Parts: sequence; C-alpha cells; structure tokens
Amino acid sequence: MAEDVINSLENMKLTAEEEEVIVISDEGRKEEIESCTHSLVGKFLTCKHFNKKAAQTTLRKAWGLEDGLQIVEVGSNLFQFKFDSEFELVRVLKGGPWTFDNQVLLMRKWQPGMIAKNV
Repeated sequence: MAEDVINSLENMKLTAEEEEVIVISDEGRKEEIESCTHSLVGKFLTCKHFNKKAAQTTLRKAWGLEDGLQIVEVGSNLFQFKFDSEFELVRVLKGGPWTFDNQVLLMRKWQPGMIAKNV
C-alpha cells in the first residue's frame, strides 16, 4: 500500500494552470500588513473541544464589540482578532485575562512575520 502511494505521488504532474506563478505586488502586501496592524493573536489553552462560535459571540459581547471586530481562525484554538482601532485593541489587551468556558485565552499583539504555529 505504501508503495502505491509513493508511486502515485511520483507520477503526479501539475497542470499548466497550477504551475502559474502568483505575483503579489508590494502594494498588495502593504495593504494586507496594514489590515493586520490593529490585531491580536489569541490562543485558548485547552485540549478539550469547545464551541468556537459561542466563544466568538461571548468575547464580542464581553468586549462590547459586536460590530467593528473581525475574528479569523488561523490554527488549532488560534484566532486573529482584527480591531477597527488601536484604542480598542489596547483596551481589550489590558482588560484581560480573558476566558471562555474556564479556558484561558492568551493574547499578544500581531507582528509582521508571525508564524501561527509558533504563537
């Protein structure tokens, strides 16, 4: 079975469309970085399953930010919280520690070059 998988992988070829290079302009990168400037990256310290949608709803209410906050899941129990302003970001960061369902949420300010698995 393992040999079949290896043979299949060795025989795989990219299509012309898959081989095309995707160019991201400096302006595109700059805009993406700017959109993350007012962000926190947070990780729930838990191994148990939890309702992620309920956690997001609860945090929005606790922070008083039902609008003006984007929450993006970027890894296992790892989320990016995008705020409309630096003021709101600092208020939330200083107002912690935050928990959901008795699980602590550790947060730090987003920085360019952050790697999700290293947070």
